Amino acid sequence: MQDLSNRALGQWGESRAAAHLRFLGYGIIDRNWRPPERELRGDLDLVARLDDLIVFCEVKARRNSRFGGGAAAVDRNKQEQVRRLAESWLRQHDLAHLDVRFDVIAIDGVTLTHHPASF
Repeated sequence: MQDLSNRALGQWGESRAAAHLRFLGYGIIDRNWRPPERELRGDLDLVARLDDLIVFCEVKARRNSRFGGGAAAVDRNKQEQVRRLAESWLRQHDLAHLDVRFDVIAIDGVTLTHHPASF
């Protein structure tokens, strides 16, 4: 992997994660979604759907696996942020009746690891 800026690395990782989910049969229905509520910060990396399941997927791409790799970066604070954003997304899209799951896709170097139902 060539030397990429953090932003480019993140975009590369999200594209790779989206391709992985599509390969598994998921449809990508949103990327980098930001909430309309000003008090909510952050964005949802990927929102995917498989039948009646909505998957909110946090993607963490790292140049290597030092310090626990990408998955270790999704701490309690990040999990809570993603949950709040997901609630807003579900309200806005009127899909609160569907099942929901939170996944993490960690890309450490070139190794992709999908952690379904990770929080």
